Amino acid sequence: MTDLKYVTTTCPYCGTGCSFNLVVRDGKTVGVTPFTRSPVNEGKLCPKGMYAHEFVNSPDRLTTPLIKKDGKFVQASWDEATDYIAQKMKTFKPSEIACLSSARTSNEDNYALMKLARGVFKTTHIDHCARLCHSSTVAGLATSFGSGAMTNSILDIEKSKCLFILGSNTFEQHPLIGRRVTMAKKNGAKIIYADPRFTPTGKQADLYMQFRSGSDVAILNGLMQIIIKNGWENKDFIANRTKEYEAMKAVVMKDTYSPENVEKISGIPAAQLKQAAEWIGTSGATAILYSMGITQHTVGVDNVHSVANIQMLCGNLGRPGTGVNALRGQNNVQGACDMGALPVSFTAYQKVTDPAAHKKFEDAWGFPDGICEPKNGYEVTVMMDILTDKPGELKALYIMGENPMLSDPDLTHVKHALEAVEFMVVQDIFLTETAELADVVLPATCYAERDGTQTSTERRVQKWRKAQDPPGEAKLDWEIIAMVAAKMGYAAQFPWKTSEDVFNEMRMLTPSYRGMTYERLDKPEALHWPCPEETHPGTPILHGAKFSHPDGLGIFFPCEWKAPAEVPDAEYPFILTTGRCLWHWHTGTMTRRSGSLDHEVPTGWIEINTEDAADLGIADGEMIKAMTRRGEVVVGARVTPDIMKGVMFMPFHFVECAANMLTNNALDPVCKIPEFKACAIKVEKIQEA
Repeated sequence: MTDLKYVTTTCPYCGTGCSFNLVVRDGKTVGVTPFTRSPVNEGKLCPKGMYAHEFVNSPDRLTTPLIKKDGKFVQASWDEATDYIAQKMKTFKPSEIACLSSARTSNEDNYALMKLARGVFKTTHIDHCARLCHSSTVAGLATSFGSGAMTNSILDIEKSKCLFILGSNTFEQHPLIGRRVTMAKKNGAKIIYADPRFTPTGKQADLYMQFRSGSDVAILNGLMQIIIKNGWENKDFIANRTKEYEAMKAVVMKDTYSPENVEKISGIPAAQLKQAAEWIGTSGATAILYSMGITQHTVGVDNVHSVANIQMLCGNLGRPGTGVNALRGQNNVQGACDMGALPVSFTAYQKVTDPAAHKKFEDAWGFPDGICEPKNGYEVTVMMDILTDKPGELKALYIMGENPMLSDPDLTHVKHALEAVEFMVVQDIFLTETAELADVVLPATCYAERDGTQTSTERRVQKWRKAQDPPGEAKLDWEIIAMVAAKMGYAAQFPWKTSEDVFNEMRMLTPSYRGMTYERLDKPEALHWPCPEETHPGTPILHGAKFSHPDGLGIFFPCEWKAPAEVPDAEYPFILTTGRCLWHWHTGTMTRRSGSLDHEVPTGWIEINTEDAADLGIADGEMIKAMTRRGEVVVGARVTPDIMKGVMFMPFHFVECAANMLTNNALDPVCKIPEFKACAIKVEKIQEA
């Protein structure tokens, strides 16, 4: 008899939070079928979700702990590996240890690693890949609105009368959110799309505005000037719900931001800017969708403030079909931030420097020797600079489910940084490029092998449900963390037996999750935070009557346009920008081990405008050399009229032609996000020997 069952779970790829059924035959995950009761995706899936089972039983899953001896990995028992980690970690001062948590793992895992870092290692240095994708959203929206999260739900996008999409190729990056855009369009909404590339998203737009990467603040300021000059601003909303309007107005009304001058900066014709401003300003319900095209700049926080400014200007907040909708990349990047996997906060953004918050966690956790100091730690981008520039200051790294050797900018710099670490532990499901550099590798479980929760881009907290046993001796991430803590003498502080135990401890310390239980999350709708009480229905739309600042007011932040850190010149005459494609996910660790996805797109490319390619004598499909001041890669040319002249694009999933060999690690001064989206590049034909 074949044993066949369906297990409903949540997709492990992007932040949309689609659900599906895993098909399990004789204890092994073998397929995916639709789960039509999900309000998010209603049974529909993108290609990544359709094939989300294919990497689960990959033959190169990690199955046993590995310890590096004489430069080679040797299999070890859990006892030996955790003993070794505990002995080594005890030799370092708290300030010499840093932890990287993960937007790929569950809320429970992120909470556990945050507790390990601050309670066991006593270090202030913990961060994760939100630093590289949406730290500017967290910083920017927190200062504008008092909360750093997407303001509206995915479902109410279809109620918009106008959608302005910038810095997001939504139809490829978040296809099931793209579906809601299509539904809004069917209901009569106008779609405005701004991007250097005429992507599948652009092909759905009523107005496509092609612009130079790095000119977002100028564009947004220009749109606001047109709105104010025409009297389309929402005067009641500005008067009753905001402050600092006059300071912002003084900047955007400068001649610098006239439509004609913004055209010179951005390349968008003045007539298009005027049309976009009219639709945004007069629709009555405009929603803005953005992603990493806005955030990954040295002015990422300014970009986010500018998006917040235009939505407050028009009163497009707190209602269905409106809002600032920052589309989070990874499945649980929202949750990892919520869980305090950041150098500045405990769970729910309770500041580590706040004496009351520090005491609350210290008392609740009950470590006999206290917890980390009440001060901010290093961001991951800063950690890499410290490792290369200040040898000996950081000595040990504990990394869970992150792969900086492919995801971080300027990979040569990252490699030098990680090679400078004295002792490195990596906990993952595959031997990633980062794990290969580790001293100890611990085999973890993937989404199909665990119960737990993740928090989607719309703050919806959803369940993973275990479909099969993990391979070999692989263990749950929080379980591994508890073992390490026990070996370091803190078994009493990590008494959990189930994922639900971890969740219940976390929610008691986390006001926005306090009203959630596994039982309440077990329905397809799940719950949106904030959900402060067990009788509370959750909050799909934020800022309905007031903003999250103590006085309830939103704050306008005046922003001047600044050029990217590195602009084209005679030697490097083009702008490089990077992003995702439909078929692959970030570092390719999972999708490139999924045969169906890898078959569709087996390697990377560089997109070059048709005219630029003709000037350079480069043919479509030709292998060329792409070079920046940081490195070079050999990559195939994709010649297309769909990218702006003077701009080039590379996807960042492919280790053999890694876009991040080329990208710039210049940082936003506030949130320390790198400028992945704009640097200077040149390309050359490969001369035959």
